[in-house]
Amino acid sequence: MTVPESSQSPVSQNPFLSLEYETALESLGDDYYDIVEAADFPTHILRFRGDRLLPKLGLDPNQVSDNHFIESFGKFSSSRPFLALRYHGYQFGEYNPRLGDGRGFLYGQVRGTDGKLYDFGTKGSGSTPYSRGGDGRLTLKGGVREIIASETLARLGVNTSRCLSVIETGEQLWRGDEPSPTRSCVMVRLSQSHIRFGTFERLHYLRRKDLSKTLLDHVLEVYYPHIDRQQPQAYLQFYRELVDRTAQLAAQWMVAGFCHAVLNTDNMSITGESFDYGPYAFIPSYDPNFTAAYFDYYGRYSYGNQPLVCKLNLELLQQPLSGVTPDLTPEAMTEALQEFDRSYETAYRQGMLRRLGLPNLGEDDGRELVQLTVDILRDNDIGYHDFFSQLRQQFSPQWRDDPEAIFPKADPPHILQPWIALYHRFLQTHSPSELEQIQAHLAAVNPNLIPIRPEIEAIWEPITQADNWQPLYDLLDRIWD
Repeated sequence: MTVPESSQSPVSQNPFLSLEYETALESLGDDYYDIVEAADFPTHILRFRGDRLLPKLGLDPNQVSDNHFIESFGKFSSSRPFLALRYHGYQFGEYNPRLGDGRGFLYGQVRGTDGKLYDFGTKGSGSTPYSRGGDGRLTLKGGVREIIASETLARLGVNTSRCLSVIETGEQLWRGDEPSPTRSCVMVRLSQSHIRFGTFERLHYLRRKDLSKTLLDHVLEVYYPHIDRQQPQAYLQFYRELVDRTAQLAAQWMVAGFCHAVLNTDNMSITGESFDYGPYAFIPSYDPNFTAAYFDYYGRYSYGNQPLVCKLNLELLQQPLSGVTPDLTPEAMTEALQEFDRSYETAYRQGMLRRLGLPNLGEDDGRELVQLTVDILRDNDIGYHDFFSQLRQQFSPQWRDDPEAIFPKADPPHILQPWIALYHRFLQTHSPSELEQIQAHLAAVNPNLIPIRPEIEAIWEPITQADNWQPLYDLLDRIWD
């Protein structure tokens, strides 16, 4: 994948630089950002290119060279201003007004082939006014981990940002949580928006309702265009939809067996999108108390707490939104937030049923099967992801007629018997053609592999020891297989 820098293509031929960039956020004015410059890196080695994303941008991967990535997202050869966004946030329950893009910026905004506006956002691109003494860099291991997280979540159907590129930059970094010195990189992610709950919290802190109103109008115009702002309760409708989107996202994480680990309000997107992957982990087994971040001493952001925390963050957002428009009253938003639990429970049940291959099961039957599945996984030493991958790999239409064919090698055999009996009962209500559809559906929604911590560390070892990247690429192929 690496291309010698001497063979770089002319800038004018670079398809990334020829995209039609929009100034949607930039046009709001510099009350929301600072214009910054990218760091000048000594080396540029492309380690990952998000070819699966390029068609969404109207680009043919075969027409985009490695040097195009390097020129655009390593050397940052662009005349557009780069914007370090301003925001605050509640971090582990404590309000922090000293935040903002400390090691990244908004590179640009482009319209996808689906008509939606997307952000190119950097990570590790250098210091900004919000670096707070940091170097503004990203470790190479951090970039690799974000690739794995975003690709796995996308494969699982989670509404997530994606890595567009990771370029090794040749600098040595010193970190307290990694063996140092360690290698460095700059990453570019494609996301729906970099506007956060904390963006509004900062404006409330500054007592600038005028700026909040301008930003809110922008959010509705760009990200909720179906809402008519002339309607009396247009902005309350936005909050209702944000509640629903966030509840669905929490359910998607739980179905995926994913622990984000740092659900501060500055890591919550105004579009209900998952992004910014630091100390995350995929759970090895179903354990609500599983905590991914070593510094989360009290389990605030444990796997099982994620829905509750998302709901709390929505509640915290009510204060900066309150009174910005007449319909955004505390009472109206509190009432809207009461729908969170229903939205979450519905999305979680439907998501689990999809992974079980029975998305059309009735509500009562679906609730029974999902609850039994969770009970079985929680009370027995069964790998969470192994269960679903084995379901995909072993499923056969024969299961409808022969319950003994369902997971015949379960050890010990009796632990799955209640689940097998219930699953078999539901399979009997399906025709032979529907059973073939179930088999195809299981393959579509359940990857053969979900990388838990040991597998991610195993990917990193050959990179550090032999600069061998093939295991990473093989892992990604297995995830998407």
